[in-house]
Amino acid sequence: MGAPAARPRRRGRGEGSIYKDEAKGRWYAAVSFGYGPDGTTWRRQKVSGRTRAEVAAKLRELHAEHDAGAQPASGYTVRQAVNDWLTEGLNGRAEETVNLNRNVLKPVVAYLGDIELRKLTAHDVRRALTKLASRRSSRTVVVTHNALTRAIRHAEANRHVLHNVAALVDTPKGQKGRPSSALTAAQAAALLKAAQDARLGAYVVLCLLTGIRTEEARALRWDHVDLDAATIAVWRSVRRGGDTKTERSRRTLQLPHAAAEALRHHRVRQASEKLAAGELWKDHGLVFTTTLGTLLGAGNVRRQFKAICTAAGIGSSWAPRELRTSFVSLLSASGVPVEEIARLAGHSSSRTTEVIYRREIRPVLVKGAEVMDQLFS
Repeated sequence: MGAPAARPRRRGRGEGSIYKDEAKGRWYAAVSFGYGPDGTTWRRQKVSGRTRAEVAAKLRELHAEHDAGAQPASGYTVRQAVNDWLTEGLNGRAEETVNLNRNVLKPVVAYLGDIELRKLTAHDVRRALTKLASRRSSRTVVVTHNALTRAIRHAEANRHVLHNVAALVDTPKGQKGRPSSALTAAQAAALLKAAQDARLGAYVVLCLLTGIRTEEARALRWDHVDLDAATIAVWRSVRRGGDTKTERSRRTLQLPHAAAEALRHHRVRQASEKLAAGELWKDHGLVFTTTLGTLLGAGNVRRQFKAICTAAGIGSSWAPRELRTSFVSLLSASGVPVEEIARLAGHSSSRTTEVIYRREIRPVLVKGAEVMDQLFS
């Protein structure tokens, strides 16, 4: 007699089972990872696919998630992951930082938001970013990709997903952003005239005539302004922690006469607003504020600046940051050496001034020829 046939090995606990539903024509796998205190199955999960191999791969992924300690909820979506990161992952960050990330992620969330995070693929992320890149600048695409990667990393840390698929995707190249422009002397003069009667006119005058960053102007305090000596101490910005962009950005600047006069008039206007606001006024000692004394938002500055530009007849496409670009351009056109411009602008080196403002800087490369002509004429 031959040897008895070997019995099939009994499936071990937690290995899962694979079977085909003939009526539906699909393969299924189910697995449970133990039992609860009441004896019922704990965390039973089920997957399906068109082929047995597809289902087997999904089953292996479930086991990998379990072994890694991940606990991905079946209904946890990309939208939830992004919202959790904005709420928890950016806790303590400035409100503007949170809003920036929320805004750049809106197009991606609109495209991917309803997908379960555990089912999100690198292909999904790549398609969303490619779609974004077709109409947004490269910088926007980079910021969006970074934000999405950090949001999924936050979900990964909280064991909502096993892999961060956004980190596997290369950032596509977007559209060319609008390069910064500089005001001509005539445009700058028209802008200064239009700014005289505007509520934020002193803001425009100060940024154009001293070259301070808009983030530095928004954080400027009256105790850092000496109108008798006509100086301002640029020691703060609206960045996190209140620090300036670099150490060399901390500088004390002499105020041009027009800027000092604009600040004097602005202080009188602010005193009237404070009186009108009464108990609603929040005194933070800021030079430029809302009508209630609170910090100006970047959007508020942009809107009022565009209105002043329109009144000046130079168009509404200008951005507040271009006041600084114009400052550098006007100094360069007047023959001020790039090293001196770098000190006034608070750049970490003159190379920064040359690289960022290359279109506006007039190269000072004629000095050698001038000296040689003098020596050997």
